[in-house]
Amino acid sequence: MILHPAILALLAGSFMVSAMFLYSSWFGIQIIRTWDLRSGSEVQLILEKRTYLISTIMSYACIFQLVSLFLFMYTADSLCTLFVGAMCAAGTLNVNAFGYPAFLLKLGNVILAGLWLILNRADNRAYDYPLIRKKYLLLLFITPFVITETFLQTRYFLGLEAEVITSCCGSLFSSEGRDSLPLLYAFPLLPMKLLFYAGMAGTFMSGLLFYWRGKGAFIFSVFSLVTFMIFSWFLVHVIVLYIYELPTHHCPFCIFKKEYAYIGYLFSMTLFSGVISGLGVGLLQPFAAVSSMKSFVPEMQKRLSLLSLFGYGAFFLLAVYSIIISALKM
Repeated sequence: MILHPAILALLAGSFMVSAMFLYSSWFGIQIIRTWDLRSGSEVQLILEKRTYLISTIMSYACIFQLVSLFLFMYTADSLCTLFVGAMCAAGTLNVNAFGYPAFLLKLGNVILAGLWLILNRADNRAYDYPLIRKKYLLLLFITPFVITETFLQTRYFLGLEAEVITSCCGSLFSSEGRDSLPLLYAFPLLPMKLLFYAGMAGTFMSGLLFYWRGKGAFIFSVFSLVTFMIFSWFLVHVIVLYIYELPTHHCPFCIFKKEYAYIGYLFSMTLFSGVISGLGVGLLQPFAAVSSMKSFVPEMQKRLSLLSLFGYGAFFLLAVYSIIISALKM
């Protein structure tokens, strides 16, 4: 099973990305300790030359980190036919104890990788690299999570055994399975719908306020994060019921299957574009007044705010459309 092409691609890519993060972190420590743009020393000149290479390497590494989430989901779903009891990625991830931790860590690392790309983009546009220490501090923070993800993913794939009988998504995420996921069903339908619409309204109001007046960057970022959590919860709690047209089936993985037009990938892409771009607005706000950045950071923030609103707006319309066309009425 380890010879599955997608598994090999994920493992090889993850080890390469981990190696890139480790090397870049070692270089980042030197940057944090000795970087001085006013110095003309040989050490400083070497650091300045290498920082171009490191930025390029890390950009590719972070992009792979973003793509690997969807490749991981596709692989987990395609392997479900090899295990008794599995009907989608939910059962495949449940084959051993490392599947779901690796998946959850991937979700977090996708957001962190996206934020690093935003910070790196802003720093590279300034002539004096005002964010170079900050972006390498962020890199040092991300690296342990990336290495842990690689470890968990490797243990997960190495631990896949075809003779294992796993649980299907019907038993894991159905209403009868509440004992395993009690918080998932803690709220009634109407308050969840009201919260969904309120989250969308709050995000759009704060986003438009920032776009037109340049005020409330941090407020918009907070709304983006809260909306990401609300929309994720609403997707599993409500939207999938209308997609499956079953009032008891809450599986968040079946929507990635061909039978449902791979709509799960659209939901995921819009969600992550919304939260990464929204958090990026607040991430750049402390540097909007830096002399070498004030000419382009506000414009970057406006573009990020529009991208975030577009992502959440697309998710919202996709969700409403799925509800309207569904034969299920609740």
